[in-house]
Amino acid sequence: MSLLSTETKLCAAVLFSAFLIAGATLLAMERRSVYSDGVDLAPAALMPKIIQLGLTEMPNRAGGLIAVDLDGDTRRDFLLTGTGYVAAFGASGAPLWSKDVEVQITGKAERDGLPGLHAPGVQAADIDDDGATEVLFLTRDGALHIVAGASGGTRESIRLSAPSGAERWEHLVVANFHGRGDRGLLLQATNKDGYRTGRYLAAYAIDELLREGASAATLWTRDDFIATAHSGARIADLDGDGRHEVLGGDIIGPDGERLFRLPLEGHLDSIYAADVRPDLPGLEVVALEENGPERVFLYNHDGLIWQAHNEHQEPQNAAVGDFDPDRPGLEIWSRSRYSEDQQPWIFDAYGKLIADYEMADVAPNGWTVSGVEEISTVDWTGEPKQLAAAKERHEAGEVAVFDPLSGAFMLRLDGQASRLYVADVTGDWREEIVVLSGDQLRIYENPAQNPAPGQASLWNQDHYRRSKMTWNYYNP
Repeated sequence: MSLLSTETKLCAAVLFSAFLIAGATLLAMERRSVYSDGVDLAPAALMPKIIQLGLTEMPNRAGGLIAVDLDGDTRRDFLLTGTGYVAAFGASGAPLWSKDVEVQITGKAERDGLPGLHAPGVQAADIDDDGATEVLFLTRDGALHIVAGASGGTRESIRLSAPSGAERWEHLVVANFHGRGDRGLLLQATNKDGYRTGRYLAAYAIDELLREGASAATLWTRDDFIATAHSGARIADLDGDGRHEVLGGDIIGPDGERLFRLPLEGHLDSIYAADVRPDLPGLEVVALEENGPERVFLYNHDGLIWQAHNEHQEPQNAAVGDFDPDRPGLEIWSRSRYSEDQQPWIFDAYGKLIADYEMADVAPNGWTVSGVEEISTVDWTGEPKQLAAAKERHEAGEVAVFDPLSGAFMLRLDGQASRLYVADVTGDWREEIVVLSGDQLRIYENPAQNPAPGQASLWNQDHYRRSKMTWNYYNP
């Protein structure tokens, strides 16, 4: 039982919220000093909810997690994958089910194939409109598995033949290709020889797969898709017609036809879908180029909107959000890939460079010189200005919330985070910071009063739901 009075707790929560929003310099300096001595100064009101996982195989570089309602109670449950298992835990923390299975997950996609570093390799959706969620995943023997979300009971196991140039189907995405909901399935595979990227695509109708099994006909296939390196294809309804496009260096329409191809000279490292330019209809795609001119692109199904670079530094990772509410549209934060002294910068919605800084100048004492990774935009405060969350790069370490525009670190959590997942899992529309730390899942929620409690859930946004199921290290 806490020894703090109700008034003390309330005051602490209010002061903490003010600190996060205003970024009080003096307190930030104090935190840096104390953290350098290894003392955790996370406020008492920010103690995480802990789910003890009891996993026999600890996470390594393969596998990840997603949040989804598995049992139909409208709360977000958790699906975790790792080498040799898929495991489900309820929103309360109680285990739902687990399977010892060689789920298709990988570390280095360019060497081992998709879905890539930290990718979960699972999808969850009501694929037959019966009101219940199904979980879908691929295994290394080339089979597609469909199980009941609430119980894990096997519904179907279908062995699908891969293209001749591929080793196996490696990445899957539940999609809406016909405007009838989650009734489509996109499969992707890499070339088995050389530097591997996901050039092979196949689209199926799920009801056809359920009826015909391995003999089901494809809706369409491609063997020339310009994919993002290191990670799998993403989907979004870019033009607002109720159907999904497939996103990469190519934009592929729901019928399998190419709508646009980027003028790439290198390859893509990261890709995001967002309403960067509200003055334009639909959504836009942000993509980052490695090698060549090393550019940031903004484009959609109709074509290229702009391209920009910051002294031709490689923009390896990004976060897209409303980091400066006084500017129109969304901002695009990128960071260089340097092993030390990362250099973040921000473009506005029109491709203008509006900020850049050295990570070493803003990171607190004790933070790794390698910088940050798994960078996610986060609606933490409930204010219009969005922030970013990230973990220490190349190690199981701390998690931070920071201001992308200035680089100011505003909050530090945990200490042994091996995965970072940002999503609204408590239902107040603000996002929580979900950390996989050792054998625990730790869920950090902002204890301050939500300043905009009536705002619509982020899960109502189709592209938000899709991104939270197809994320990996390069595309949180």
